Amino acid sequence: MQCRPTASKLRPSQKEQVVWGRQSKPSHDILTNGVNGTAAENSSGVENLLTDGSEWVELFVREMMNASDIDDARARASRALEALEKSILARASTDAAQNFHKENMVLKEQFELLLRENNILKRAVTIQHERQKDYDERNQEVQHLKQLVTQYQEQLRTLEVNNYTLSMHLKQAQQSSSIPGRFHPDVF
Repeated sequence: MQCRPTASKLRPSQKEQVVWGRQSKPSHDILTNGVNGTAAENSSGVENLLTDGSEWVELFVREMMNASDIDDARARASRALEALEKSILARASTDAAQNFHKENMVLKEQFELLLRENNILKRAVTIQHERQKDYDERNQEVQHLKQLVTQYQEQLRTLEVNNYTLSMHLKQAQQSSSIPGRFHPDVF
């Protein structure tokens, strides 16, 4: 017993006169064009029209119902399956291209982020190098100044000793002088 589709369950493109439990054959099938069932695939039209699995099932059932004999049914099934395969491949390639594009964009953003971080690190290394260079120069200057301080302290001690020695000589000269209050002209 065949099930008779009601007109309310049919899509607008399928609302054709229901005769003897089957839809009447449309003048132009999705997969066939012309007279007496000669095949000319219109796969781009099929791919654009059918996006849901249930739509493909309906197309396949409709094609089988519209077949005039077993050879026509085989040819229709073959065309329907080829169109399904093309649709799946097209969708898969579209999805793959979209995923590739998304992944490419993510990698590009990561690459740009890494470039920015690399530039920041380069500047930080340059700044650190300059600071280290300044520190080394100041450290050398401090070491040089410490050496100068040591030399000047040595010179100061030497001058203090010489000053003390001269003051002792002066006292001795003043004490040994025959004229008190009168100093030797070379001393002053």
